[in-house]
Amino acid sequence: MTSAVTKARDVMREARQRASSAGHSVATGAAAPGVVLPDLLGADLSGVRIEAIRDKVTAAQRVTPLEGLWLLTRAPLAELAALANTWRFRYNPERRVTFVIDTNPNYTNYCDADCLFCAFYRRPGDTREGYVQSVSELMDSIGRSVDLGATTVLLQGGLSDELPFEYYLDVVRAFRDRFPDVHPHLFSPPEIGKMREVSSLGYEEIFAALFEAGLRTMPGGGAEILSDRVRARISPKKQSAREWLEIHRAAHRGGLRTTATMMYGHAEQPPDVIEHLECLRRVQDDAGNGGFTAFIPWSYKAANTPMERQFPDSPGPVVYLRVLAVSRIYLDNVRHVQASWFSEGKKAGQVALHFGTDDFGGTLIEENVLHLAAHEVETTTEETIELIREAGFQPARRQTPLYDVVESY
Repeated sequence: MTSAVTKARDVMREARQRASSAGHSVATGAAAPGVVLPDLLGADLSGVRIEAIRDKVTAAQRVTPLEGLWLLTRAPLAELAALANTWRFRYNPERRVTFVIDTNPNYTNYCDADCLFCAFYRRPGDTREGYVQSVSELMDSIGRSVDLGATTVLLQGGLSDELPFEYYLDVVRAFRDRFPDVHPHLFSPPEIGKMREVSSLGYEEIFAALFEAGLRTMPGGGAEILSDRVRARISPKKQSAREWLEIHRAAHRGGLRTTATMMYGHAEQPPDVIEHLECLRRVQDDAGNGGFTAFIPWSYKAANTPMERQFPDSPGPVVYLRVLAVSRIYLDNVRHVQASWFSEGKKAGQVALHFGTDDFGGTLIEENVLHLAAHEVETTTEETIELIREAGFQPARRQTPLYDVVESY
């Protein structure tokens, strides 16, 4: 057992004790602060009718949180698929499924968040397995993927006090200078939060500086489940749900488009999933014509993580399809929902295209986080095209997270 796992399990025990003393135990289902969560815990679903939901979806009307919870927990799977596809084809009427040739390198694995679901990070000071790449080293690493055809780079890293804000700006500037035709999709909300800590700048100032350096989009990592009673269990030292959401709001105000994510299949219950979706829907309502370009859910991978003993099993493809379909129905103001062949497997990714999704994600030339959780699935551009065709759709390659299609097959 690594020292990182041992340390993180100690953190998990402390988090349980804090959550228990605060009355936020997930196991008991106790109420916790939230947008709609208190109303959904123990809610009576007997009055929800599929006919009313079907009428709403057909009329492009919004479902309520209670209806969302009923869909997630009780709706027949085939009905869910049909309702999700109504929204999918309303936004994306062609049988076209997009993908991107991308890569997901990491500039450091040093992290002080001690997230209990993470097999990737190493504690600050770990000289055996920890690393930080210089800007030059990072550009060389990115260059190897660009040489293989990557048009988008999704860059994330651990949360380190040792990296000054100028480091992040230098990364964006160097990226833009060396790869002017490649899109930098950089720095998730927890990293933006760390930038605030090391710089004492506000979010608006941070995004203004990143924008000036050349950043135009931000990935939505670090969301996990946007329910603080769950976050107290799985990432007690990471930013709150409110802060994650505020960082996206600040990014949108600063002219950046972002993606939204969810990692489910661990400590959450169905009401927490609806809380998550409701939070995203409200942020998107406020974003006007900007905001989230896409929503991407995936399931927790247990291997080599501190939570493996407590949550050892994958929720499986049926749960994934249910989460996808409900997300497509609930997020009526987000145009794209992505099927994750990488996290759920290629066959599940193909089936997901019939549950409301219109994007197949990226080819991921490099990926390290789930790799260290013993999850390895690889593909090529050619195989991605064939997988989409086999599922009954027309493959189309996009250049960036902004869904700018550059080639159809």
